[in-house]
Amino acid sequence: MYQYDGYDQAFVAARAAEFRDQVGRRLAGQLTEDEFKPLRLKNGLYLQLHAYMLRVAIPYGVLSSDQMRTLAHLAERYDRGYGHFTTRQNIQFNWTQLKDVPDMLDILAEAGMHAIQTSGNCIRNVTTDAFAGVAGDEEVDPRATCELLRQWSSLHPEFAFLPRKFKIAVIGADADRAAMKFHDIGLRARPGEDGRPRYDIWVGGGQGRTPRVAQLFEEDVAFERMLPTLDAMLRVYNLLGRRDNKYKARIKILVAEMGLEAYRAEVYADLDGRDLTPFAAAGAEYDRIAAHFDDASVSAAADERIAAKGAFAEWLDQNVTAHKVAGYAVVSISLKARGAIPGDATGEDMRAVADLADDFSRGEIRVTHRQNLVLPFVPKSALREVYERLVDAGLETGNIGLSSDIIACPGLDYCALATARSIPIAQALSETLRAREIRVRSAGGDPSGPTLNISGCINACGHHHAANIGILGLNKAERESYQITLGGRADEGASIGEILGPGFSADEVPDVVSRILDTWDANRVAGEAFADTYARLGKDVFKAAIYEERLNVAA
Repeated sequence: MYQYDGYDQAFVAARAAEFRDQVGRRLAGQLTEDEFKPLRLKNGLYLQLHAYMLRVAIPYGVLSSDQMRTLAHLAERYDRGYGHFTTRQNIQFNWTQLKDVPDMLDILAEAGMHAIQTSGNCIRNVTTDAFAGVAGDEEVDPRATCELLRQWSSLHPEFAFLPRKFKIAVIGADADRAAMKFHDIGLRARPGEDGRPRYDIWVGGGQGRTPRVAQLFEEDVAFERMLPTLDAMLRVYNLLGRRDNKYKARIKILVAEMGLEAYRAEVYADLDGRDLTPFAAAGAEYDRIAAHFDDASVSAAADERIAAKGAFAEWLDQNVTAHKVAGYAVVSISLKARGAIPGDATGEDMRAVADLADDFSRGEIRVTHRQNLVLPFVPKSALREVYERLVDAGLETGNIGLSSDIIACPGLDYCALATARSIPIAQALSETLRAREIRVRSAGGDPSGPTLNISGCINACGHHHAANIGILGLNKAERESYQITLGGRADEGASIGEILGPGFSADEVPDVVSRILDTWDANRVAGEAFADTYARLGKDVFKAAIYEERLNVAA
């Protein structure tokens, strides 16, 4: 994994020292909240419903075991004993006190971490596939590109005050495990010359009030043209993007209003008129970065067959994925135990995972965009011991990729923007869905089901648009109402869910989801995934089943 050099370390330490002075002036009354707000947002600090929330960057979701222990310490010393892993592969501390934030940033800096550009109208944390570098279907390891983009975008003088926040994802396989097409810019890396990739560049994806699937901007872009092209794409957006209405300020709106061809022409015109020689240094820097991700030292091990039954067999089926190196496996750790808050991990949980990473995964951990954790280098011979230690830690839930593996934002329990709660809905659904999965598996059936995501407001931090079953919490006449969408997908077949109909109360949601699953079971072809069944049948079959039942109950 990438290690900070002296420049990186000095950079984050200087920013932490600068913010310490700014916090001191705010606490002394020398800065008003309006004056302080843009300063704190540059350092990942939000003022939420009950306290300040600090969002810590985990670049492209990669953590060392020591960094995880640092996060555990921050959770226990400065929060309420836990942190919340997010869909951007970051972590949030929801109960921080302003006076403590400078100390937290100093501790993070010592561990090679920071909170820079985790908020504000800038380029946010670049995300990628949590299986980067270890997936058997991967053509190019995207992590070196992610790190290059992190360095290019950090404190970029032109892009510090964009019309709105800006999100980039990079993948290196046909299978999209990073929701790449729901980003402002997405890159699909492919093998290129001299060990450097070529890229398909996508633009204009996003969620929120006006969800969009990204469009292909240009394919097969040479490495030497990738950064200049992204730079020009951002420059055109910065110049022409809407600033009069924050709800129409994202690049997806600009591309939709201009049309892709017109936007592309503006980008090419910008490229044609500029001196691109400053970008010539990117090649050597990419090579330097890529050396940090050289996993050639992982040699093949004995490729054992594991005899398993019961809960261990279930965990192997759901949470263990094939590795590109024989004799190894990729282990996913679910943060979605039955009745748990999706993405939350206690300090004790974090230390347990850090210890497992040291003992079995070369000290490395990944954070997934579905709010789980990954040990990317586990010898197959150690899988049983890893499982037993996860059982001891209460982290053995075998539901990765199942419906109970729910994405959920913090919602109205924490967020000042939310219009409804997400957490209680997720907890109630996890009980219902997990019981269903266990029942089906015990009967010898396939427990797989649709993806299910929950957002507490239209901003869609819970990615509800991109789920097979999406749930959006709204405020209707001062009461929480939950709108259902069906047919969304976040994978390589990305699509936006369709609104099913009028919303439901919180108490109704678990039963509604169960009826959706029953309708799917009654109409699916053997082995057919939910998204495929929905595409074949359309909305009306599900709508009739749900609302007819609702009318019958009311009668």
